[in-house]
Amino acid sequence: MKGPRPRKVPQRTCVACRTVRAKRDLVRIVRTLEGPVIVDTTGKKSGRGAYLCRQQSCWDVGLRRGALDRALKHSITGEDRLALESFAATLPPRLEESPSAVTEHHLDDRRA
Repeated sequence: MKGPRPRKVPQRTCVACRTVRAKRDLVRIVRTLEGPVIVDTTGKKSGRGAYLCRQQSCWDVGLRRGALDRALKHSITGEDRLALESFAATLPPRLEESPSAVTEHHLDDRRA
């Protein structure tokens, strides 16, 4: 008799480094229906969302190079940008590579 199947872990892609990770390993940023762009710690707020790794380097790329603006299809206001930058300052500079992280390069290897 077979046991219960293991639960499928939802995967999401960081808009800055394009690494695929478990959804809970990433931070969701949401452009809400009211307009502001906020950090969604629950992952359930309504609005257009994008994901970033929990490391400052990805947040720098997302905020300074426009990856987050493109993903949210919205230009982030100065006030929202300051709030996001203050959140990013609380994160570690870099994460250790986790086994659950899959880069686009690794995905290409599996397809071949």
